[in-house]
Amino acid sequence: MIPESSKFICPVCHGPLLKLADNYKCMQGHSFDKARQGYVNLLMSGGSGKRHGDDKLMVAARRLFLNKGYYEPLRDTVQQLAGQGHTILDVGCGEGYYTSALAENNEVCGVDISKDALKLAAKRCPNSEFAVASIGSIPLSDGEADTIVNIFAPDSPTEYLRVLKSGGRLITALPMERHLFDLKAAVYDEPYLNPAVVTRREGFTLTTSKELKYSITLSSAEDIDALFKMTPYYYKTSARDQAKLNGLDSLTVGLEFMICEYTKNG
Repeated sequence: MIPESSKFICPVCHGPLLKLADNYKCMQGHSFDKARQGYVNLLMSGGSGKRHGDDKLMVAARRLFLNKGYYEPLRDTVQQLAGQGHTILDVGCGEGYYTSALAENNEVCGVDISKDALKLAAKRCPNSEFAVASIGSIPLSDGEADTIVNIFAPDSPTEYLRVLKSGGRLITALPMERHLFDLKAAVYDEPYLNPAVVTRREGFTLTTSKELKYSITLSSAEDIDALFKMTPYYYKTSARDQAKLNGLDSLTVGLEFMICEYTKNG
C-alpha cells in the first residue's frame, strides 16, 4: 500500500503525516494508531484518564434525533453557505451529521474530542478524515483550510485565524435566546433564556448573518427524550425535573439559530 498524505499534522513535531494501513506516521517517527472505525487519535491529553467530549448516551441521542430530520433546515442552510470545491474543517463535528452534507461537494476533515462521536462520523463519511483533537490545538498546518464550520462547538478564535488561509471563511451556528425554550419550560419551574448571540469577531469581517426560526412537533416520547439527552441540560437537571418529561408523548418546540459567515481579515 502506497502511503497517502494526510490533511492532519503531527501533534508532537507539527510535521506532515502519512496515512498507513493501521496508523498515521510523521518523518520524525511519531506514530498514531488508526482506530478500526477509521479515525485517528491526535489528542495530546497527558494521560489524565479523564473522559473527553460527549459520551455514548449523548451521541446516541443526537444521532437518533438528527436522523429524524428535525435540524435538516439548519444543515441545508450551512451546506448552501459552504458552497463547493473547498477544503473544509468541521470543528466539533460530532457524529458527522453536518459533515456528511459538507462532504458531498468538498474535501472535508473533522475534529472532535469525543471518540464515541467519531466512531459514527467515520462510518457515516468514509471519504473524509477524522481526528480526536482539541479545538484549542487543531492538528492542521497554518493556512490549510479554505473554510471552517462550527455548529454549536466550543470556540477557538486564535486557532481559526491560524488554520484559515488569507481570505478564508468561518461559518458558525449558535442557539438564539429562545432556542428550545419550550423544552426548558416543560422541565424547569423557571425556564431561562440563552445568552444573546454576539456576532462581532476579532480578525474577521461578518459577511452574512441569518436567523433561522421554525417550530417542530415531537410526536413520541422517544424523540422528546432524545432531544433532552442530546443537550447539556440533561446533565445539569435534577431527577425531579427530569421526571417531568416522563409520560409526554407530544411536545412542540421552537428552534432559533443564528448562522453567520465571516471572512478572515488580511
